[in-house]
Amino acid sequence: MVVAAAACGVLLTSCASGNDDGPRKGAAGAEHGESAQAGAGDPRRIPDVGDRLQSEIPRNSRQVVAVYGDGEDSAKSTVVLYTKSGTKDTTWEKARSWPAHNGKKGWTTDHRENDKRSPVGVFTLTDAGGVLADPGARFPYTESVSMQAPHYWPKTHWHDFDYVIAIDYNRAKGTPPNDPTRPQGQAKGGGIWLHMDHGSGTSGCVSLSKAGMKYLLRTLDPKQHPVVVMGDRAHLQA
Repeated sequence: MVVAAAACGVLLTSCASGNDDGPRKGAAGAEHGESAQAGAGDPRRIPDVGDRLQSEIPRNSRQVVAVYGDGEDSAKSTVVLYTKSGTKDTTWEKARSWPAHNGKKGWTTDHRENDKRSPVGVFTLTDAGGVLADPGARFPYTESVSMQAPHYWPKTHWHDFDYVIAIDYNRAKGTPPNDPTRPQGQAKGGGIWLHMDHGSGTSGCVSLSKAGMKYLLRTLDPKQHPVVVMGDRAHLQA
């Protein structure tokens, strides 16, 4: 296995961020002065996601992790878990939300190695792991000290990779999160993860609290075909 420092699209640079977690009041948009129902008029759609990305969500997906970036050049975002319920599997319901961070320089539709931006798009979620023991993940989980952040990083970053969920951007599915394979080539970056937060922007990953990561690991189920829909609000709504 490679060292985890190769994660989040860069080599040996800091990656994540840290805030308290728990259900937020209202929908993600409400934290930015919008109505709690903004973009939520059709329960068959993920709120505030336009036709282009909405169409990329697999029809058989029943779990969506939506990452709403504050702005194209902002490192702040909100993670919201939506699940489908009901016998007809047509309605999305908001389950939980958490404050989060993304790439320190914001978002991009053309992610490149070391650009410090998170890729916009819809990506599957298939593999997880971390330095800590499996907390009850439904994904295949790889526990390995090779994922530990180097201790010459700031101490606030040492636990970034205690829990991680690999985002299937330019990676080989069915491998540990820190597998170095880059199907689209090294120039397109890789190692984009959901992982634990240290209070500021990342090198391309999305980060949230430890409690949030444990909740996602215990809730996201490969049988439900989970995906992440991620980007700044303007690109999400396009």
